[in-house]
Amino acid sequence: MKTSTLITNATITNENKSFIADLRISGQRIEQIDSQITAKPKDRVVDAEGMWLLPGMIDDQVHFREPGLTHKGTIATESASAIAGGITSFMEMPNVSPATTTIESLEKKYSIASQNAVANYAFYLGATEDNLEEIKRIDKQIHCGVKVFMGASTGDLLVEKPEALDAIFRDAPCLIVTHCESGPLIKSNLEKFDVNPHLLSIHDHCRIRDAEACYASSSYAVGLAKKYKSQLHVLHITSEMELSLFEPGPVDKKHITAEACVHHLWFTNKDYDRLGNLIKCNPSIKNETDRQALINAVNNDRIDIIATDHAPHTLPEKQVEYAKSPAGLPLVQHALLTLIDHVIDNKICLTKVVEKVSHNPSKRFGIVDRGYIREGYFADLVIIDPRKDTEVTSHNVAYKCGWSPFEGHTFRSRIMATFVNGHLAYDGTKIDRSTEFAHRLTFLKP
Repeated sequence: MKTSTLITNATITNENKSFIADLRISGQRIEQIDSQITAKPKDRVVDAEGMWLLPGMIDDQVHFREPGLTHKGTIATESASAIAGGITSFMEMPNVSPATTTIESLEKKYSIASQNAVANYAFYLGATEDNLEEIKRIDKQIHCGVKVFMGASTGDLLVEKPEALDAIFRDAPCLIVTHCESGPLIKSNLEKFDVNPHLLSIHDHCRIRDAEACYASSSYAVGLAKKYKSQLHVLHITSEMELSLFEPGPVDKKHITAEACVHHLWFTNKDYDRLGNLIKCNPSIKNETDRQALINAVNNDRIDIIATDHAPHTLPEKQVEYAKSPAGLPLVQHALLTLIDHVIDNKICLTKVVEKVSHNPSKRFGIVDRGYIREGYFADLVIIDPRKDTEVTSHNVAYKCGWSPFEGHTFRSRIMATFVNGHLAYDGTKIDRSTEFAHRLTFLKP
């Protein structure tokens, strides 16, 4: 028997407009959107007067650490944290242990997610310098793409040889997503310090992994995509310098697109004084002019998608000397709230946020029936109250790692409900960790 939910009096933001309306969910999908809908006897009624109803965020870049790194996080714990943050679908990266570099290992991750994920899910295949035949086996209707670490990883996932990169960009049958930092330039920057690595500090991070290192790699990727007419999506742009590589305009008219992440829109290098290694990440958090340039690029559509790059580590792992501290920070629970603070501060409008976190990921990846509030689409929805605050403390973070870089901050809105395929997965207080409601993402036939 289908369950039904009637959301009334909501301010719906969708497809570049906001309006007050009611919305009925029947089973997994949105059945009706109208100015006034009469409740049926078995409807669960949610009064959303004064609240915002948005399509759930689709996060195209997360690291949930399973298999092999599950002391940091798991698909179960981190997808639950995502639900509490209004993220209803995620795409997870291949740098786990062992790395996801074969179709067989990719499908094993889907199998894990089918038993453990509480949000909708997809996984990337990782590129190596010798797995082109595996990349060619990607099925674009059930796999989201191939991830290429261009000079910013270790082991099998590091792809630096020009002939290997040429082959991937020439022959990949799918969207290529890239981490772009130049290994040789990073090494050169590090050598300029000419000091014992133990004497380096977090303040050196954005000097070692600087804008030039990012630009050198990003421009290389863009050049390859133009040469081979590849579908390229460059992840986590961090510098003003790189933005010149990308064109403004609608995402569906591009074959080369760019992404920014919430922490690069929020923090600057001045925050290293307060947070230290907790905000050590790759690419690095840079200066205020870069942050402002990224916000401007979101508004003028050079940046097409906003994601998280959620990458948890335990506190003991982070609280060591700079050189030994791993890069990455947990973000999914508060990512959307950071963007709503930007809305409240008139830095980004709400319709633009919805476009970057929901509509454009759906378009760029060709996700079937998600990313919009439309009749007949899956009911992946989030309700936000802009009149209530969210204080972040160590006691209310949901991550397995147990900490957040936002501890002590109070966001000026609150996630009141998250629906995944019509199921109330988060009620503003409790996460329903049931796994039978999440779906494997599917993609439009090319």
